[in-house]
Amino acid sequence: MTAPVTATALIRLTLTDFRAYARAELALDGRPVFLVGPNGAGKTNLLEAISLFTPGRGLRGSSLAEVGRRLPGEAMGRAWAVSATVSAAGEETPIGTGVEQAGATRRTVRIAGETVPPGRLADHLRQVWLTPAQDRLFLEGAAERRRFFDRLVFAAIPRHAAHAQAYERAQRERMRLLTDQGQPPDPAWLSALEARLAEAGALVAEARATTLAALQAEIDSRGERPFPQARLALTGEWEQMAAAGAEIADIEARLARALAEARPRDAAAGRALTGPHRGDLSVIHAEKDRPAAECSTGEQKALILNLVLAQAARLARADSSPSPILLLDEVSAHLDARRRTALFDEIEALSLQAFLTGADDHLFEGLGGRAQGFRVEGAALTALS
Repeated sequence: MTAPVTATALIRLTLTDFRAYARAELALDGRPVFLVGPNGAGKTNLLEAISLFTPGRGLRGSSLAEVGRRLPGEAMGRAWAVSATVSAAGEETPIGTGVEQAGATRRTVRIAGETVPPGRLADHLRQVWLTPAQDRLFLEGAAERRRFFDRLVFAAIPRHAAHAQAYERAQRERMRLLTDQGQPPDPAWLSALEARLAEAGALVAEARATTLAALQAEIDSRGERPFPQARLALTGEWEQMAAAGAEIADIEARLARALAEARPRDAAAGRALTGPHRGDLSVIHAEKDRPAAECSTGEQKALILNLVLAQAARLARADSSPSPILLLDEVSAHLDARRRTALFDEIEALSLQAFLTGADDHLFEGLGGRAQGFRVEGAALTALS
């Protein structure tokens, strides 16, 4: 059984010298895809390859050298490539990324044969993912929750990644000046850096606040579902200003003043103590009125999954951007049969292409003929009937 290709979908995927794969090819028809096989077989490697069709380091955050295939005795990973064909609105576009020589520090991105900046990938593909590394999201520090939430923001607002990077660069430069023991920092240069920092920080805070409000509205509109409802909040001062309706120019001006006033304190601490990099994502289990960190492991996983599905639903309805592709690594194993079926039903209802992994076939019984299945073992792929 096949279904029409969804609004945005990968219909071909090829890996060359990527992780354990010397060569792998998948022919896809737009339906959801499930990958089954033992641990270490290479299932997550396939999801990681797809995740590199976005700016950044993908779902594992690996360096370019790490993902190149390396045989025993080889000190450096080989040059590698990942390519695909994206189908959207009746058109097919070839995309690809990789490094052309071992040890390269930058990867090449090509769209329709043209070399382009990685940011252009967002014009053709948006992704939202959930991995086992995020199982402890509510138990880890705020930095992990910010990274998770920023990924959701970026899926809807691609320019958010550039603003976040600009903020981080300016912050590093400012701290180098403040902590340089050789000479006093130049006040004029510090002010210029803080102006850049405040400009980028205000945009980051505004994008986060906008995304959170839209996500909360989506979650509230979804009614009774097998996944627990959540109450969301951003605890950072600057995000709260944006959520309260402050103009970006006002946030920028106030942040620039706060940074200037904090110079002695930041220099003494060796780190910046104010700014959007200090905020946190608060998630409350609505029915139980309990912080997510106090919920069971299964409830925490379901709460995170509901955030991912809410963002995917929002993006699926947006006419001005590609519909999202979901990468769900080992998610089904944490859900009972009722929630697994609900997950599969929602993916189908949203007409999304999703890639799911799991160790056992029975985890995907609820998909029936609604998906393509592949067995992964020893870096080899076998289509399941």
